Amino acid sequence: MAEKRLLEKEDLFKIQSVTNPQLSPNNKEAVFIKTRIDEKENQYFSSIYHLNVDSKVVTQWTFGNERISSPKWSPNGEQIAFISNRDEKNQLYILNKTGGEAKKITHVESGINSFLWSPCGEKIWITSSLKEDRTFNDAAKKEKEEKEKPTAYVVDKMRYKMDGLKGHGLTKQEVHSQIAILSIKDDTIEQFSEGNHSYSLFDISPDGKQVIIGVNREEQKDYDFRQPLILVDVETKNETVLVDHEGYYGGAKFSYDGKYIAYVGSDASFKNATHSNVYVYEIENGVTQNLTESIDCPVGDYAVADTQQGVYAPSIVWTETNDLYFQLSNLGDVQVYYASLEGAIYPASKEGEHVYDYAISKDGQLALIAVSDPTFPGELFVYEIAKGERTQVTHFNDEWLNEVKLSKPEPIVYTSKDDIQVHGWLMKPANFEEDKKYPLVVEIHGGPHAMYANSFFHELQLLAAQGYGVLYVNPRGSHGYSQEFVNGVRGNYGGGDYEDIMAGLDHVLGEETWIDVNRLGVTGGSYGGFMTNWIVGQTNRFKAAVTQRSISNWISFFGVSDIGYYFTPWQIGTDMMDPEKLWAHSPLKYAKNIETPLLILHSELDFRCPIEQAEQLYITLKSMGKETSFVRFPDNNHNLSRTGTPNLRIERLEQIVSWFEKYLV
Repeated sequence: MAEKRLLEKEDLFKIQSVTNPQLSPNNKEAVFIKTRIDEKENQYFSSIYHLNVDSKVVTQWTFGNERISSPKWSPNGEQIAFISNRDEKNQLYILNKTGGEAKKITHVESGINSFLWSPCGEKIWITSSLKEDRTFNDAAKKEKEEKEKPTAYVVDKMRYKMDGLKGHGLTKQEVHSQIAILSIKDDTIEQFSEGNHSYSLFDISPDGKQVIIGVNREEQKDYDFRQPLILVDVETKNETVLVDHEGYYGGAKFSYDGKYIAYVGSDASFKNATHSNVYVYEIENGVTQNLTESIDCPVGDYAVADTQQGVYAPSIVWTETNDLYFQLSNLGDVQVYYASLEGAIYPASKEGEHVYDYAISKDGQLALIAVSDPTFPGELFVYEIAKGERTQVTHFNDEWLNEVKLSKPEPIVYTSKDDIQVHGWLMKPANFEEDKKYPLVVEIHGGPHAMYANSFFHELQLLAAQGYGVLYVNPRGSHGYSQEFVNGVRGNYGGGDYEDIMAGLDHVLGEETWIDVNRLGVTGGSYGGFMTNWIVGQTNRFKAAVTQRSISNWISFFGVSDIGYYFTPWQIGTDMMDPEKLWAHSPLKYAKNIETPLLILHSELDFRCPIEQAEQLYITLKSMGKETSFVRFPDNNHNLSRTGTPNLRIERLEQIVSWFEKYLV
């Protein structure tokens, strides 16, 4: 066997992402999405693939340079509906499993947001963003294209911009997500939702007579983050409220017998740090039970990673015996869990990995799971649940894995301030040799309510390939742990969380003789960028730092971030009524203490942590004669490192490794 090479930045173009497994109604077939990054076109493209579950044969079904999402089988298992941007805007297409070209069945001007098959198979429910006083049929009549004159944008609400939107991040005024019913036979569209409100479409009852929607009809939503879940009679439009109180709820699904509705959410007792749970509503008596109340970790996938594209895992899946499956984040693992209405609950997949997408057969015997681990980017497996046996059925990354040398992280556990147990991982350099000293880079995740996991992370492997050890931990505030732990950062940014990271560094320095204490680096993005800024303002033990999409000044962040006016009091514990506290938790206050060479990376269209945060930090450091550099990435938002323009993702990695090479090698 040829000697394996070290991983490179450009390997991003070779790693394939496998997502969206969908079992056919008879469980004999499945479809899924494979996404690749095209280096020449500088874009992400995806295709639908078919799996014969018995023979394990995989066949490609679509071939164009397009982005495809949400493949769904028709109720009779003869067709696949999916969303594609092959004609620029996302529209709905139907593909016969016997072959032929996919047929475009919507021409909605603003495109399709989501859809669900009606149980009869003759209709499809769709959602789209429409201007007020317009209908789906109006939108289908494409307006005459005329050069529009610029108009003023009048702001009269606090939530008026959003990261990820094109242009200046401004939300479209007088535009709402509406629900309609599309007749496949004659392509007619009947609007179902009413009023100038934004609706979410969750599920349709097995008999097609009821639908679950989400909508907040309050006029003033600046501080109202509820999305009431409502059961609607399709014929009469009579409504029954499932849940309508403070919190975040969604992912609602009918049981196969139509007697129950399951959904996932949290009551926001700890704001956005609150654990999510699985709830079941019994339609006949209106009683709701919390199935996961006994588990002190969150339902859902809170792992951070950088190679899994277009993941839309179901919040919850029923079986015909009224059992349920869902994802749960726990101690760095994301597993599929089983629960019964009688109270049984346990993991249905193994530890030490990240199940980032899944599908469950109606009888609960079979699953398709998309699995990653720290040295395995991700593939699809057929999993026989009762036997605990699984077979890998896709091999898109096999050839690449056979040629690249990877570093296997070692899990660590240590005690931090307040006797808190903290989990993390330590990676040795990919070409590690005994009796040699190596530099170490500390990586810090964003959120802060997210978690490093037993999942593949190209950026971390790249640093290991460059000859660095890599330490990454889940400090207090991270998800995947107790409610007390995840809430522990709120109101004390730069306190216990900082101590947890420093304790992790001290732990590995005490245990591992190969780490050169004089060649330490630190980097992180978003909250991790805040913490990088904070660290270099509190200690000079690091010889190089890279801060990404960071927060430097909570006072300005309050007003300029798309979430600043509510995220700041949620996380820091105050607002502009107490600017002294905001300033005390702002890294910019401690800029004069910074002696570590600091590289600042930021995207121009980041409206989550706006680029002015980087500008303030850079100019302040420069004015003080500090060693710093500032790199701006055009036309990208807060998610550059995960879903950004491919060549700029490569440039970002080049900037990081070059900075560390300059100061640590």
